[in-house]
Order: sequence, then C-alpha cells, then structure tokens
Amino acid sequence: MKPIPNAEGRRINWPNYKTGVRNIYFRMKAENDFASIGIEIGHQDEELQELYFDQFGQFRKMLESIVGEEWDWKLLDQNEFGQPVSRIEKILTNVNVMDSGDWPAIISFLKPRIIALDEFWSNVKPGFES
Repeated sequence: MKPIPNAEGRRINWPNYKTGVRNIYFRMKAENDFASIGIEIGHQDEELQELYFDQFGQFRKMLESIVGEEWDWKLLDQNEFGQPVSRIEKILTNVNVMDSGDWPAIISFLKPRIIALDEFWSNVKPGFES
C-alpha cells in the first residue's frame, strides 16, 4: 500500500489512517476469525456521537456508491474496551490473520475498501470539520 497515494495524491500511512477530525476514525482489523474495515465514531457525548452518525447517514448513498456495496450501520455499539462507539463497517468472516494462506483474501478485502473510503472521505470531510 505504501506506494499508493491518497485521493488527493499525497503519501499516506494507510494502516494508521488519520481522518483529521477528532473522534472519527477509520479502523482496519484482522483477527483470528475475521477482518473488518469501517468508520468508528468515538465521541464521549452520545448525543454528539448520534449527530455524527446521522450526518454520515446523509452521505450513505455516496459511500455505498464509492465502496460498491452496502455496509453495516451500528448506532451506539461498544468497542472492545466497553466504550460507546458507533460504527459503519464491513466484515469478512472465516479468515484468520495468523494463517498466511488467508492473507491474500484479507488484503484483497481491505485494500480496495480503504482506498474507496479515502475517496469518500475526501468528498465529505469538509462537512465534518466545523
């Protein structure tokens, strides 16, 4: 991924993607039984978290058009630390990051989606900056 520039043509650290907006994160995970990619809204104020989630909802058709599929939308879920988060994500099941035989499937799953997510974000980020 290193040689691939972001939607604005700049170098980017894809695994540690910085959205530039506090409390909005792009998360990529590869675990023992799944891989996932998504947008995580982690604002401590649940009302503001819901407001961000609703704001993303206004761009749902654009997101799905750019990523080419429907993603799962979860308002006020919990992260692995028990903190309230909202997520917009896609999950690939039945893969194991510890099995090198699954790496091509995991990479093929994550790579086009993070690139598409970056393209989506370059279009909608200004609406979240204020």
